[in-house]
Amino acid sequence: MKEQIKHFPDQLIEALELASKIKKTTSKEEIHNIHLVGLGGSGIGANFVSEFIRPHCKLPFSVSKGYSIPAFVGKNTLAIASSYSGNTEETLACLEQMIQSGAKVIGISSGGRMQELLEKNNCDFIPLPEGKPAPRACLGYSLVQQIGILVQWGFVPSTLLEEIHTSALMLKAEQDQICDRAHQIAGVLDTKLPVIYATRRMEPVAVRFRQQLNENSKMLAWHHVIPEMNHNELVGWRSNHNDKAVVFLRNRDDFPRNQKRIEIIKEVIGNFSSSLIDIYSRGNSLIQQSMYLVHLLDWVSVYIADNRGVDAMEIKVIDYLKSSLSDS
Repeated sequence: MKEQIKHFPDQLIEALELASKIKKTTSKEEIHNIHLVGLGGSGIGANFVSEFIRPHCKLPFSVSKGYSIPAFVGKNTLAIASSYSGNTEETLACLEQMIQSGAKVIGISSGGRMQELLEKNNCDFIPLPEGKPAPRACLGYSLVQQIGILVQWGFVPSTLLEEIHTSALMLKAEQDQICDRAHQIAGVLDTKLPVIYATRRMEPVAVRFRQQLNENSKMLAWHHVIPEMNHNELVGWRSNHNDKAVVFLRNRDDFPRNQKRIEIIKEVIGNFSSSLIDIYSRGNSLIQQSMYLVHLLDWVSVYIADNRGVDAMEIKVIDYLKSSLSDS
């Protein structure tokens, strides 16, 4: 897993090369909405895409993470399915429904049943590299292809892909400092239950960090979003919780009112937990800031695994779940 994380900047650059080969196969005017399906390590890219394109895409963009698609998906929908293995049960169920709906369907995977379904139904297929050890270590591949599709269709500007490239160069240049900071953070979190707070536009980073703590560090965590948590969860901080570490994922350019809210939240929560950490991003755009935090926090998750003496690659309980489902 450490090797996979180390090469994340290179993965982004390789993914950009793959995205440059995407071909537009239908008229932009025929598309009225965009729907994407994907779960886990293959689906988290959609969370990021949703935020990255928010200022640019004038069409509704929605995401499904289950067995069914919305009723509005139809002939005027650009429908994207993302599964690194190509065999994700829920995504395949949605893919079949999208094909039946008459939507313009594109699949992103390294092969599997998804490729077979797409080829059988004459749908577009974007191949990803085969033989990778874990979908969660392949965020760059799926994320960049999803953006690449929207760029090729003219729904978002190509500057988004340029920002990915800039992010990769930044991460390569700052790898040593990122690892040093990650070691420090891991030392604080490894014996605590992390509570992750972020503003709405950084929620994909919070979700990604939570998932990486679950899978790599083998620990529970939760997250919530500011300002929404000010209207509910904040009231739950009423007693001592020194077994928890509260992590605030922050940008220097966060909306001023949210920055003010965070300082007040820290004042309140500081009465009940002795571990509060501000983790600031680096970069000049949301994409750069997000990729920086993803890379930093991925490192945190594997350093916590080291500190806890667990194997970051092992996911036997997920394998057990899939095996049990296949037998029923």
